[in-house]
Amino acid sequence: MKTPGYWYPTGGRVPWQARLLAPLGWLYGAATKRRVAQAPAHQAGVPVVCIGNLTAGGSGKTPVVMALAEWLNAQGWTPGIVSRGYGGSLAGPVKVDPNAHGVDEVGDEPLLLAAFADVWIAKDRAAAVRAAEAAGVDIVLMDDGFQNPGVAKDLSLLVVDARAGFGSGFVIPAGPLREPVADGLKRADAVVTVGAPKDQDRMATDFGAVPRYRAALHPLETGLPLKGLPVMAFAGIAHPDRFFRMLEEMGADMRGTVALGDHQPLTTALMARLEHDAEGAGAQLVTTEKDAVRLTRAYRSKVLTVPVRLRFEDPDTINSLMKRVRKP
Repeated sequence: MKTPGYWYPTGGRVPWQARLLAPLGWLYGAATKRRVAQAPAHQAGVPVVCIGNLTAGGSGKTPVVMALAEWLNAQGWTPGIVSRGYGGSLAGPVKVDPNAHGVDEVGDEPLLLAAFADVWIAKDRAAAVRAAEAAGVDIVLMDDGFQNPGVAKDLSLLVVDARAGFGSGFVIPAGPLREPVADGLKRADAVVTVGAPKDQDRMATDFGAVPRYRAALHPLETGLPLKGLPVMAFAGIAHPDRFFRMLEEMGADMRGTVALGDHQPLTTALMARLEHDAEGAGAQLVTTEKDAVRLTRAYRSKVLTVPVRLRFEDPDTINSLMKRVRKP
């Protein structure tokens, strides 16, 4: 689905839709509060680091997981990533095999993350953690799951989009929040805000005693000839405008942009239409890494992929975050 416009209003006014739906948001928030108060169903024998957020949709969690996995690998750890496998049909637990599994089975993010560490998916996160432990990992990175009490967490990181923030500040369906900000911060060990420096500086949210670390997404140097290249960009992520702005900053000649729904399937009909429009505009189709894993084989050679990586403002951030985590 596409993010409702009233979740992220402009002009400082509270949308009428948010006011109308606020009572349902209170109920949703109350249900979340009861759920997270439950005792964890599983206490892992290895450290569990949860990378979550307070909003529905993307905030930059996946790049944070990538950065942590790369750091852990470099430090001699054997990380395993656990995901619910959103959009996939397999209930799990199952270890993701990029050569055997498709997006329709395991979801797009697990396929992307499998390049950085072994990934297990399961609708029951505790089952996925047990499978990862049995395989010999010595630390688990839980992609999402901050509001899920199934597994005890040793470190909980909240990722926040510095530009979008918490939107209207209302809970689903009145706004993008999964729970009230104050409730979420009580369980967080740190906050990672992701965005350009100007957006970071504009953030008005007070995170209280929870430490905040700044980070930004940067295009990976791949030698792609984007400067001056006529492109038509498409993206099925929570905030596709972030990707489009990045292409502009890289010097691409933007001939068109197409914002798709988050995780939207890239059907043959849709791709044929995009290809036709790009040809008419004399442009090259360009997309994100996350969207690229959903491309059919016929289109993988026709679409340029622009990968991004997360960099912390303070290079020592991950060292600081991981101080409380010790090898078992």
